[in-house]
Amino acid sequence: MTSFFLKRLDELKTSATNMAALCEKALEKAQRGYFERDTGLAKEIMAGDEQINLLELEVDQSALRLLALDHPMAKDLRYIVGTLNIGLDLERVGDESYNIARRSLFLSSRPPLPYFPAMENLGRTAMEMLSGAISAYLNDNPDLAVEICRMDEKASTDSVKAIKALIDYMVHEAPTIERCVHSIFIARSLKRIADLSTNIAESVIFITQGVNIKASCQR
Repeated sequence: MTSFFLKRLDELKTSATNMAALCEKALEKAQRGYFERDTGLAKEIMAGDEQINLLELEVDQSALRLLALDHPMAKDLRYIVGTLNIGLDLERVGDESYNIARRSLFLSSRPPLPYFPAMENLGRTAMEMLSGAISAYLNDNPDLAVEICRMDEKASTDSVKAIKALIDYMVHEAPTIERCVHSIFIARSLKRIADLSTNIAESVIFITQGVNIKASCQR
């Protein structure tokens, strides 16, 4: 039973690791597609979303099988439950990356907007949070997870600045309203990814320390 349990646990870890890698790559490519107006990257992200969804199903099924058949305890139980939650958050990251890519396709077919530093700052923060949260999960690093949680305030500030910059611009440039609205939705997707990264970090703290902090950065 122990060897079977370890084999199934390893399968869960493999599926979650593969899913995390795809989501991290999806966000990186989605941002490049937006900032570089690269339609090829945007289409690539949209085509690859199904693979992320399939891996989320693998994580879900593997976790539920372990819970039902092996009755894990202590950290093994926390790992399985935490990974189940992380799989759901990663699937939503994939969805938000898809949304960014879809709106980028529209924007790339229209005249470019001016460069908004606040948008790039928000994208950089979201990417850093997602990469950090994934690293914390893969390396059982609660200290890094706490750092990611604490970055959520910065993500909120970056989001407000980006959206304000876009609103201020379209108020004075009426022909750009539609393009600015699409960019505002992209900013909201980036902020949502930052929020999902915070959720992942909280799950890491639950797995490693057995503490459910729920939107709090304290351990």
